[in-house]
Amino acid sequence: MSMDSFWDDRDRAQKTVDESNSLKKKIDPIESAGKQLEDLEVMLELAQDEPADSQAQIEAEVKADLEKFQAALDELEISLMLTDKHDAANCIVNINAGAGGTESCDWCSMLFRMYQRWAESRGWTVEISDILEGESAGIKSVTMVVTGENAYGYFKAERGVHRLVRISPFDANKRRHTSFCSVDVIAEIEDEAEIEINPADLRVDLYRSGGKGGQNVNKVETAVRITHLPSGLVAACQTERSQHQNRANAMKLLLSKLYAQREDEQKKEMERFYSEKGDIAWGNQIRNYVFQPYRMVKDLRTGVETSNVQAVMDGDLDPFVNGWLRAGCPTKRMEGVAEED
Repeated sequence: MSMDSFWDDRDRAQKTVDESNSLKKKIDPIESAGKQLEDLEVMLELAQDEPADSQAQIEAEVKADLEKFQAALDELEISLMLTDKHDAANCIVNINAGAGGTESCDWCSMLFRMYQRWAESRGWTVEISDILEGESAGIKSVTMVVTGENAYGYFKAERGVHRLVRISPFDANKRRHTSFCSVDVIAEIEDEAEIEINPADLRVDLYRSGGKGGQNVNKVETAVRITHLPSGLVAACQTERSQHQNRANAMKLLLSKLYAQREDEQKKEMERFYSEKGDIAWGNQIRNYVFQPYRMVKDLRTGVETSNVQAVMDGDLDPFVNGWLRAGCPTKRMEGVAEED
């Protein structure tokens, strides 16, 4: 980076800068943890020479610092587990409502909000690429691009079917309903050279964007849907005002989907993931969210659970994701787990 000719090729230079920043983000926390540990040891040595009445105060300060140090160490340990090829990449998250009608559409919107809150808490940005509103309430499906350090590495833990049990707000008789949504996560592919596509294999459809207001919205066909005919994969984008921008974004989504499909075929992971996910219905969920008659969220792959449902719905997903990573990224549900009805 100190070479005079470094910025002659801006694209290559930017990739080098990004790689350097990524390496610094891995090294700096380790060096910082070492300094924190030294500071704690010094504080303990100084406490031994203090009067007895001051030692209690110092001990309380050390305990507080030690808790913060332990939390930072746990986060560092988790980040070092993200060693797969695309773990550091941005990711594309697709949420689809399943069995349950309006209930599932509402559940889909709740999951969407939950993931937005989780992404915000980790400093990631979320951009909606495509969204289909429900007929009565909620969302039928939504596709979003999550941008941030290790976004795919963490988000891949959410791939599967999510089940909700609650008293339905749409049922006048206040009966308990079960709803399902499917969450799919793929890594965003930046290097288009990794995937070759024959233009003749693509079908491009233009349509009017949905949404509220605007001079172009619902008047000009700016939304783009691209279908890869051999595989049947579809990517759509309607968030930009320009048809050209929507087409470019949709193409990026399609490339990522094709790459994920190819990787799954090569590693035989498609059968492994989807044998777990299966239909978006009963018996295939990876996590249960129970609001009534008791309150509990439980991951059926790791056994991690909590009764603080509100915190989870507000984006506190780290215990579940970290538990999944620590357990070696299991793809099968725990045997002998009783279904919560």
